[in-house]
Amino acid sequence: MPPPAVQTRTAYAVWELTLKCNLACGHCGSRAGDSRKNELSREEALDLVRQLAEVGIQEVTIEGGEAFLRPDWLDIARAITDHGMLCTMTTGGYGLSRETARRMKEAGIAHVSVSVDGLEATHDRIRGRKGSFRFCFETLGHFREVGLPFSSNTQVNRLSAPELPALYERLRDAGIRAWQVQLTGPMGNGTDNAWMLLQPAELPDLYRMLARVALRVREESRLSLVPGNDVGYFGPYDDLLFSSSGAKVWAGCKAGLSVLGIHADGGIKACPTLPSEFVGGNIRQQPLADILETRELTFNVDAGTPEGIAHLWGHCASCRYAEACRGGCSQRAHVLFNRRGNNPYCHHRSLRLAESGVRERVVRAAPGTGLPFDHGVFELVEEPLESPWPSDDPHHFTYERVEWPPGWEAFPLPGV
Repeated sequence: MPPPAVQTRTAYAVWELTLKCNLACGHCGSRAGDSRKNELSREEALDLVRQLAEVGIQEVTIEGGEAFLRPDWLDIARAITDHGMLCTMTTGGYGLSRETARRMKEAGIAHVSVSVDGLEATHDRIRGRKGSFRFCFETLGHFREVGLPFSSNTQVNRLSAPELPALYERLRDAGIRAWQVQLTGPMGNGTDNAWMLLQPAELPDLYRMLARVALRVREESRLSLVPGNDVGYFGPYDDLLFSSSGAKVWAGCKAGLSVLGIHADGGIKACPTLPSEFVGGNIRQQPLADILETRELTFNVDAGTPEGIAHLWGHCASCRYAEACRGGCSQRAHVLFNRRGNNPYCHHRSLRLAESGVRERVVRAAPGTGLPFDHGVFELVEEPLESPWPSDDPHHFTYERVEWPPGWEAFPLPGV
């Protein structure tokens, strides 16, 4: 009798090939810089490729650190393609040559996303390396020259948010196919630099700005705007923010359901953004198929049942969208409060609280450990909406701080 077919639960994997990095990003959740002490050998990595194919993974995104700093990275990319999976890549783009771009295409890498986090001064400051912004656009040019499809991703925080309209124009003109925007989170270096994080109370202004950008993206029809899993939820601009990405509305955390994350040392977790305590096992000790059945990778399998929202607490527990939303991004709540299920980074929540004359801020109460994918603990402050903003916080984001280049008056936000 043939063995039973493997039950496919995940379809997409993000693989940290190495933690070695040539940048020093102030927001880096993994605290990348040096290699992990016990990163997978070439043979172990190639065996993991085989296991990924066997459990039904359809696409693998390789990243770091910086993936191309691992000597055998193209061998791994080629193996992913040879096993019938789509190989894509995320890179900081710093020091990536035209010849490397050509070799990437030959190895079967199908698409690359380059991280660009604001205009030049802001990007270089966040990425910790002068000239990194210039290298990003040189790298995009290399991909264009060799015919390798490319897109971009951007961390949205108090430094980059005011520059997003101008950055959109730069990226559009560079020829990107898609643009993913995601909120900078309080994990790793982001915990240390909590001043950089947007506050929950600033979300209404942020999403008002993002909606206007999304309107222009839709009208120009040149690329897709793809909000990250921590952007939303259930706000008045969802039709604009999610229209070009093909999504209708947030449908709950997909960690362990359609995605998984892989550490360079073989640790497996339900989502690449989750902190280290969510690692369910290591492929050096267990087959991947067995790790997929651990609680750390199955905490979402009861979605759609009463048990699927039993973890909710605080405002999320009483929200009208609780059953569908399930508390938004699991990572965001956990790295704030060491407990998932109550996510103040929610458009609907910020608007409802504002209607009641209330706003929320998060304040770091305890630092992280300094290890990769660590986080601190934050306190949630609820205060009157019109309270003066803290005097020691000069980076407060408002819609009025957004820098609108000439020509944006032709793209007013409906109803404003």
